[in-house]
Amino acid sequence: MSQTPNERLRDYLTQLPPQSQALLMREFERAIERGEDTAVATYVLEELRKVVRGPDEGARPRTDDPARLVFRPLERFLVDGNFPRRPGQIRRASLPPIWQWLTREGAAQQAHEFEAALANLPSTGTPSAVEAAVRTFEQAAAAAIVAIATPGTGGDRRALARVGGPEVLEDLLPIGLLLQARDAIETLNGRLPTRYRFFAETQIAAVIAALNVPTLQTPQLLPFALSMVMQRLTAPWQIIRLAIKMAASDDEIRVAATPYGVAVTIALHDLSFLTAVLRTDIRRGHFDNVAENLKTLHDGVRGLRTELDLRNESNWGRQLTSIRAEISNALQSEIESVPGRVRRILRQRPDKDITIGARVDSTEVDEAAASIDFVAVCRTYASELAINEVTLRTYSDLQQYVEQATEALVQSLRNGDIKTRAYRQMQVEAAIRFCEVLFGHDYASLMSRAAENAVVPGERKSSRAG
Repeated sequence: MSQTPNERLRDYLTQLPPQSQALLMREFERAIERGEDTAVATYVLEELRKVVRGPDEGARPRTDDPARLVFRPLERFLVDGNFPRRPGQIRRASLPPIWQWLTREGAAQQAHEFEAALANLPSTGTPSAVEAAVRTFEQAAAAAIVAIATPGTGGDRRALARVGGPEVLEDLLPIGLLLQARDAIETLNGRLPTRYRFFAETQIAAVIAALNVPTLQTPQLLPFALSMVMQRLTAPWQIIRLAIKMAASDDEIRVAATPYGVAVTIALHDLSFLTAVLRTDIRRGHFDNVAENLKTLHDGVRGLRTELDLRNESNWGRQLTSIRAEISNALQSEIESVPGRVRRILRQRPDKDITIGARVDSTEVDEAAASIDFVAVCRTYASELAINEVTLRTYSDLQQYVEQATEALVQSLRNGDIKTRAYRQMQVEAAIRFCEVLFGHDYASLMSRAAENAVVPGERKSSRAG
């Protein structure tokens, strides 16, 4: 009880496994980069560093990875995976080859001096010295990248080929420009709130004012600035409101004519990416995030359809139509398969076909219950996602079948062969679980009590005789 808050925090952090300590450090570093709760994050991060690195190292920032220090301003824009990147994103896989080119050729002398400066930090360095060294090399790296990557500035194909492949070269110029514009990016980060719960006229005007910086208004950097805003939005699709405001119209032609039209491209790309994630999750039977993703897709599709005057034959109109079709195709096949799964579990098999020791697979029951819940979620968003007919029909069929099957299974407990009772009981338990999803807790409780009372008459008599 006599410990100070600092000591109690340090004791708690010391007890964490190394993996948890490393994860916490990374998350707090990212929170600081995003400008989220910087006071708390900085305080905890300092204590973590003392625990992980020892008291003699103090709160010195990590210097064991020079590339990480130099590319830190890019963190919020990095993406992984094979999905095509959109404006305002950089592939994480592009960083290693670009770093190798910088240290080998692009800014070799400056890289050597930078790494030498970091090597001397344990005895003479301070956090400010680290930052100064990082800033110096960042500017040298940015100048080298922009010089070779800007069209018409002398960068020949052979020199570019030594940097990396086509995807790396696609990211090269944005990386150089972002490093050059680090101060403007950090200033914007500080002016944006942690989260926009609403994105109405007042918030839109404030964001436009924050973006009104010549450095950020270029075609290369504006998508990155918009991505920073988008990361703060509770409903990311609402980024299109900036474009509509700047165009003073919801007509897609006028919106596309402004530099901010790229916001619509960004919103459509992210909806397309989320559609691919949804399709993969459904294919793998992972339904944990389906409800949240469906809501995001539903709101995004509806938002673009209602707030923008899109033409069916335009690029944006075709993209949105394609997204709706992909969502519909991914959901429809899964929805149509659910009744079959439920019937396989609840169908009334003849007593002679049920062997002693037969069991209902609990995993199959779990999957079927998740599938029924999935259909219920789809019903909420069916109209906007072009699955209205199949969802309503399937849900109605499930309700009718499960209700009849549950009553029949409860009756079979009363009149069936006692040798098959254990298996029938497992079927009843599965049916009651499905009833919970389809009809609610009250109906499921009613059927559960009916099942408890459904004792075989012969067993009831023998119980009284005993």
